[in-house]
Amino acid sequence: SWFTLFRVVRAETLALREREFVLAARALGARPARILVRHVLPNVLSSVIALLSLLATNIILFETSLGFLGLGVPPPEPSWGGLIADGRDYIAAAWWISVLPGTLLALLALGLQLISEE
Repeated sequence: SWFTLFRVVRAETLALREREFVLAARALGARPARILVRHVLPNVLSSVIALLSLLATNIILFETSLGFLGLGVPPPEPSWGGLIADGRDYIAAAWWISVLPGTLLALLALGLQLISEE
């Protein structure tokens, strides 16, 4: 949730506030806004990107699960869970109807997880 993101940003900011480079910038007379933009924000950004990519993966998988169960987006609109569920009836004759959306979903989740690790 957003509270997790805010907690991570606040914890990182409080930890960075006492680091040497922030204290040096403060001793040289840098304004708090400049310290925040030039020193704190670039160091917090990596944690934010990692957390947001994990959050995006969870949201996509949750929406896909709801769509597969028929509780997601209404039928005229496409959804990956809906596509996978629609292919269940044709899995013996046309396996690609379910396998391709499932494979693309797995690749997307894997890609977002790899982004979060860097």
